[in-house]
Amino acid sequence: MINGIKPGVWIAQRFSFARKRFRIINIISAISLAGIIIGVSTLLVVMSVLNGFQKLARDLFITIDSPVQLVPFTGRTIKVSDNLLRSIRALEGVASAEPFAEGEAIVATQNKSELVFLKGLSDAAHRRLMHQTHATRPFFTPETIAVGELLAYRTNLYPLQAVKIFSPQLISLGLASLSEPYLLPALSIPETTISSTFSMHKAFDDRYVLTSERFAQNILLLGTGEYSGIDIRVKESESPDIVTYRIREWLAKSAFKKTCKVRTLEEKYSNIFTVMQLEKWISFSVLMLIILVAGLSLTGALAMTAIDKQHELFYLRCLGLEKPQFMAIFIIQGGITGLMGSVAGTVIAWSVCKLQERYGIVELPSKSAFIIHAYPVNMQTDDFLVVGITAILLCFAVSLYPARKAALIATSRTLDLKTN
Repeated sequence: MINGIKPGVWIAQRFSFARKRFRIINIISAISLAGIIIGVSTLLVVMSVLNGFQKLARDLFITIDSPVQLVPFTGRTIKVSDNLLRSIRALEGVASAEPFAEGEAIVATQNKSELVFLKGLSDAAHRRLMHQTHATRPFFTPETIAVGELLAYRTNLYPLQAVKIFSPQLISLGLASLSEPYLLPALSIPETTISSTFSMHKAFDDRYVLTSERFAQNILLLGTGEYSGIDIRVKESESPDIVTYRIREWLAKSAFKKTCKVRTLEEKYSNIFTVMQLEKWISFSVLMLIILVAGLSLTGALAMTAIDKQHELFYLRCLGLEKPQFMAIFIIQGGITGLMGSVAGTVIAWSVCKLQERYGIVELPSKSAFIIHAYPVNMQTDDFLVVGITAILLCFAVSLYPARKAALIATSRTLDLKTN
């Protein structure tokens, strides 16, 4: 030990910060460190912004949908009893559990018809939606509907307009009635009025129609107590992933495991969230090239340091250092550079993201085209750990070649002759 520090670490620190005979080595080392700092900070900022957009989409989706749903294992309906709802609401972390009815339907006027997605909400879910969207009046009444703004614009629908709405199942029933006339009484097409239009998210505004659960059951031809699923909402103080795990455990032990399954928001909208995750990790792969280029320049800097310090290496060899110790010196030197760059880049990224999160410094190109004015950010600890550890390991990896060269220089007979 030297002053309580292992020789390899101590010597690597000396080699890293000592003055070199060739100034070009200092310049290359500085470029390598700057490249790692820029690469790490840029990568973390980009990943945090992509996380922000993903969180924004999730928050918008849960205005109507819920983070977790209990849906049929097969078929399109499940029987929802008060006992089932009480069991779910009793689970730790569950804030509410409300049944819903949803499915495709056709909205028809005198001039046009449109295939839409109908969702029937319970009274409690309707009140929560009004509170969350700061609505001053109900979206719909027990026998009326609310339509998305984009859908209303595309199909020329407007409040107080009378429309007919029915499900594809009613068409199938109509075809069956040709051979079975006793089904004719069930062929009445529900008529209703549009109470309002809403604007929440393009996925909803372009296709969704909202109404009460009872009216939706009537339109979708669902029987008494039959629903499309149960919306389960999580308490704000709880982690959605942990609560979802608890619900899965409860379902696996309950009598409903053969008829129901748990579906998360990410599973329901898997196409959207999969694309977002793909964008994030493609960005990770591309921007990691910046760190790789900086690492390759670090290789050159370490190799030149080995040449610059060849006399010092000979003296260390005389003190008894062997080839593994010489390699460790330069590997540790590369690791120190990677650690310094990663820490500095992480601090810069965290500072930039905090400023953006608090003040919205960088605004979106077109404010009118988005529901937010500035780029959203969502910093995740896992991302910071993955990027930092990957950058450090990459610096260790690129240090292997110059470390091997330094060990060969230190143990060569040619150095003996030159020193003598």
